[in-house]
Amino acid sequence: MRILVIGSGGREHAITWKLGQSSRLSELHCAPGNAGICEAAKCHSVDTNDPASIAALAESLKADITMIGPEAPLVAGVREAFAVRKLRIVAPSAHAAWLEGSKVFAKEFMKRSGIPTARFVACDSVMEARAALNQFTFPVVVKANGLAAGKGVRIVNDSTDFEVAIQEMMVQRVFGDSGDRIVIEECLVGDEASLMLFTDGRDYKLLPPARDYKRVDDGDRGPNTGGMGSFSTPGLIDERTLSRIQTEIVAPTLASMFAEGHPFEGILYVGLMLTADGPKVIEYNARLGDPETQAVMIRLESDLVEILDAIIEKRVSETRIEWADDSSVCVVAASKGYPGAFDRGKIITGLQEAGSGEAVVFHAGTARDENGNFVTSGGRVLGVTARAGTLAEARARAYEAVGKLSFEGIHYRKDIAETSR
Repeated sequence: MRILVIGSGGREHAITWKLGQSSRLSELHCAPGNAGICEAAKCHSVDTNDPASIAALAESLKADITMIGPEAPLVAGVREAFAVRKLRIVAPSAHAAWLEGSKVFAKEFMKRSGIPTARFVACDSVMEARAALNQFTFPVVVKANGLAAGKGVRIVNDSTDFEVAIQEMMVQRVFGDSGDRIVIEECLVGDEASLMLFTDGRDYKLLPPARDYKRVDDGDRGPNTGGMGSFSTPGLIDERTLSRIQTEIVAPTLASMFAEGHPFEGILYVGLMLTADGPKVIEYNARLGDPETQAVMIRLESDLVEILDAIIEKRVSETRIEWADDSSVCVVAASKGYPGAFDRGKIITGLQEAGSGEAVVFHAGTARDENGNFVTSGGRVLGVTARAGTLAEARARAYEAVGKLSFEGIHYRKDIAETSR
């Protein structure tokens, strides 16, 4: 099969890495890709915000399956663009992707579907937000309504922090139109977990749970990022709680979307808080998470091409998916200054050494300079991922490999998978 992957980050490198192991694969393409992906797949230029351009590329390549990595083309209607050309794609409809595209839509959907989540108020102005604050006690969570690359969330501890957050989002518009509306919600307490699933709209198969680290600095300090690391290990969510999640969250989510005429087909991500009152939804994503994908894909024993084909052909229920009982850890090496302003073009060394042992180095923000050197081109540069029989061993392997990498201003957290939080 000819497979096309859309995206340019560490998630897409992990996806192409796994697809490359399939016996069913004849050609592997990626658009736009990155310097690491381009070593394993043929990379093409494309505007990932333009569904028509993506569909035209897939048609020109005669792609049998296209898989979408990032969220923007999903919300923009890439599935619909493919339907016009009768092309096969793993992606939800634009309406179904609105579970990620609008925090307000997602919260109102959960409320009417009886899905456990934090109490919330949606606000359309600074004045509304200030008035709504009276319904909560600190700390509270402030979220930009639209897409913000995982950075549009603020946990605020007092009225001063709150005012800064709403001014940034609604007045200074640091997230553009995504901050035109905001959600204020109670701050849930517990352990976080990420649960992803393959679904054809009716049936689903779970991926192993993972946990990511959003804050830029050790000890969960500093601003939110797209993710500074993740891990996946057996027992991360106990069987009783996992059963509750499927009964109280996953099944009703899919059933409600189907009943409302917009079945969710593709890959659904459920961000969870495991509270004393039970599991509750923090957010939905309409695609694989990053960097959770890196930690989970390295545990996948089955053929990813077969799984994607099963989603499209609506035979997920009959598809057997096997996962290693091992644990895995992904540590993200980021550019100095991320998630704020950062420099590009810093030469990366140690890639061969880091990837020659027990770890896999997934590229995210990388490019080649005029001399052929790998250089930094993004905030999150590399995701060093290792798998082992125990979480401690996987963590040791990942950090040993990270220690072999170098570029000016390299920054990574030292506490990924250190505790179960």
